[in-house]
Amino acid sequence: MNDRLLHIPEGVRDLYTLEASKKIELENRISSVFNSYGYKPVQTPTFEFIDIFSKEMGTVDIKMMYKFFDRDGNILALRPDITPSIARFVASSFEKDSMPNRICYLGNTYRNNESYQGKLREVTQGGVELIGIDSPDADAEIIAVLVNSLLVSGLEEFQIDIGLASFFKAIIEEAGIDSSYEEELRRFIDEKNYIAIEEILLSLNMDEEHKQALLDLPKMFGSIDIIEKAKLMTKSSKALMALDRLEKIYSVLKDYGVENYISIDLGMVSQINYYTGIVFRAYTYGTGVAIADGGRYDGLLGHFGYDTPAVGFAIIIDELMASILRKDIDIPAQEIHTLLLYNDASRKIAIQIAESMRSQDMNIEIGMLDKAVEENIIYGKKQRIGGIMNFISGEQVELINLITDEKTILAVSDLFEDEYDSECTDGCSCCN
Repeated sequence: MNDRLLHIPEGVRDLYTLEASKKIELENRISSVFNSYGYKPVQTPTFEFIDIFSKEMGTVDIKMMYKFFDRDGNILALRPDITPSIARFVASSFEKDSMPNRICYLGNTYRNNESYQGKLREVTQGGVELIGIDSPDADAEIIAVLVNSLLVSGLEEFQIDIGLASFFKAIIEEAGIDSSYEEELRRFIDEKNYIAIEEILLSLNMDEEHKQALLDLPKMFGSIDIIEKAKLMTKSSKALMALDRLEKIYSVLKDYGVENYISIDLGMVSQINYYTGIVFRAYTYGTGVAIADGGRYDGLLGHFGYDTPAVGFAIIIDELMASILRKDIDIPAQEIHTLLLYNDASRKIAIQIAESMRSQDMNIEIGMLDKAVEENIIYGKKQRIGGIMNFISGEQVELINLITDEKTILAVSDLFEDEYDSECTDGCSCCN
């Protein structure tokens, strides 16, 4: 057999039953928060025409996309980012008079990261998009949803850094810097690469005031008080308006009671170019990568002929899951309560009772009917199953508690009210 058949490509992974169950529970918790704020689920295709994710849209570098051809020669791409897909979907499916729209989603994205980075190339994202409202309240709502989504996951120690793509763009415009240098400056400022920033600025013909402002930008992080210092960096009305708006957003966040999770970082400008206002990332202790990111992207839907404001975020579920596991935060996994055993004579009553128990939200697994009870006990303990219900006959059932090893033989009629609508009694060891 070809050994390659047993391996998977770099950057993807299999999830075994326990971890997969925990991940589903985490996704369900987060989705419930989305729904509680009025966000309704949508689904978009895993792959689309590559133009949806083009450089003009301001998405990721084309080299990071997985590209392929369809039978008609069209170039398609696995989505590296769900937000452009949502923008395309909204522009093609919603009427303007239906605004605003609160949308949530859960899906996988694919980025062909370089091998040495050690990053996953397939990740699950869960996010929300608030489309049709441009206000500090809308920005604050989105961040509040993110805070509460992380809290419901079990995290208690995390921080959301808020920056301003609009502030950076206003400074660049005021300084008269050519757009050909903007992308490099954006990347180096976002990475806080002071040496590279200085090298670019030294090569440009610009005054010292603006040069110093851009050099200082990566250092502008901390509490909300940093905004007053930032106001001294520029005379640009656009930049000052952006700072005023950030102050209003913070004020609304205080009303939500989430300000303790907020930090300001004006050097965080994001390397995704479609952001036009606030940008933000969520971090937790013990990891150097963001577990969520987002921002305002008022110009993106205009590329699809539907010019309307929008703001949103995406939680990187895999990174959040890894952080939770490192912190030993308990996420209840799906449990099998009972292993069911029967023989030909007891099969009908056993199956009827098991179906009734399943209807009462109990998880019942049929055991290895061709194996001895002792082998089923070993299997059940390995699978962390609570107990065994062994129907010796249509009249007798043996209950085996796999935690205490206690065994009890009872009459079926004593344990269940009837074979069609039965419940375990308080003393049923298989349910403990």
